[in-house]
Amino acid sequence: MRFAPEGIPFFIAASALIIAVFMFTKNWITIIPISLLFFMFFFFRDPERVIPDQSDAIISPADGKVILIKNTFEKDFLKKDVQKFSIFMSPLNVHVNRAPFDGTVVSVKYTKGSFHKAYLDEASGNNENIAMVMSTDMGDILVRQVAGSVARRAVCRVKPGDALKKGQRFGIIKFSSRVDLYLPLGAQITAKVGDKVLAGETVIGRWGTDQSIAGTMQGRITTGLDGREL
Repeated sequence: MRFAPEGIPFFIAASALIIAVFMFTKNWITIIPISLLFFMFFFFRDPERVIPDQSDAIISPADGKVILIKNTFEKDFLKKDVQKFSIFMSPLNVHVNRAPFDGTVVSVKYTKGSFHKAYLDEASGNNENIAMVMSTDMGDILVRQVAGSVARRAVCRVKPGDALKKGQRFGIIKFSSRVDLYLPLGAQITAKVGDKVLAGETVIGRWGTDQSIAGTMQGRITTGLDGREL
């Protein structure tokens, strides 16, 4: 099993705690730091994924549950009408993030913010986050790593000018969190709210097959996780 390098400080800290507890107590309480170490291994796991080889496939940038799909105006980076696709990552999910499409990194911006629960839509704009803009055959797209009420640290490993292949690892968010993907209106999103997706493996949409399909409809009705119309 491969592990994300960001987990190394946590592995060391948990191991040191195990040694300290064993030296000073040598009883059942050692089970607690041992369990913590195993949780850290579990959380920072980074399994290999089978990347779809279809050139038109848009793949999930994160593991988790699709909680929102809607048309919106992205005012900060793309400055145009787009489709917003949001994934909630629980502490049990793999938290390594992957590129949804082939492209080149245009910009990476860290923004301080609050720490609302990641599944709330207000978290997208108000929480601490890292926004990565990519230039692709679809045009510019935006991937935003959003910290949650538990997650307090997002890591983006790339910089402007870096080329990313579809499914390539580009960062991680520590503990429960959220990833928002902003796609052109012409992209055909095939995933639905409530779907479970895997980063680098699950096809969530298509580009270039038929841009005239529902994704281009400005007035389409979209829903959030609670089933309400947005």
